[in-house]
Amino acid sequence: MAISVLMADMGRIFPAAESVAMSADPDPDPDPMPLPPPEPDLEACCGNGCDPCIFDLHDLAKDDYRRALKAWRERHPDAA
Repeated sequence: MAISVLMADMGRIFPAAESVAMSADPDPDPDPMPLPPPEPDLEACCGNGCDPCIFDLHDLAKDDYRRALKAWRERHPDAA
């Protein structure tokens, strides 16, 4: 009983997800161009030889990005 009351109160406090999404962008691109992963800060590496290191993970993320970008360009041949 208490959970349903709490959920009802939250519905009054927070807007519905649909209204937030609709107000943010009326016509979102269903297939946006992939973005490269952010470059990690040099200071973020602890220097202890972690396996995997954050730079190894970034390299893997860049590989995924390149594959996704290649596939996106094949789907959008007219894009720059």
